[in-house]
Amino acid sequence: MGTFSIWHWLIVLVVVLVLFGGGGKIPKLMRDMGQGINAFKKGLKEDQKGKDKDKAAEGDDPKVIDQDAPAMASEEKDKAANG
Repeated sequence: MGTFSIWHWLIVLVVVLVLFGGGGKIPKLMRDMGQGINAFKKGLKEDQKGKDKDKAAEGDDPKVIDQDAPAMASEEKDKAANG
């Protein structure tokens, strides 16, 4: 390659592409890439919302602890033991 390094050739290639390929192609490419990233993020958010709705639909109701139940159970045992 002579006295130029790979970085020099890459810069020359980019300049040639911009000059002969048109200046509008690179911004269009970047805009398309940005739209793709935004669509990906939106898909992840919708997927997370879908999972949250599925969990709610399954009926994950909070458990209610009846505080009187253990006391009554021990009272019933005492009554059964005393006859």
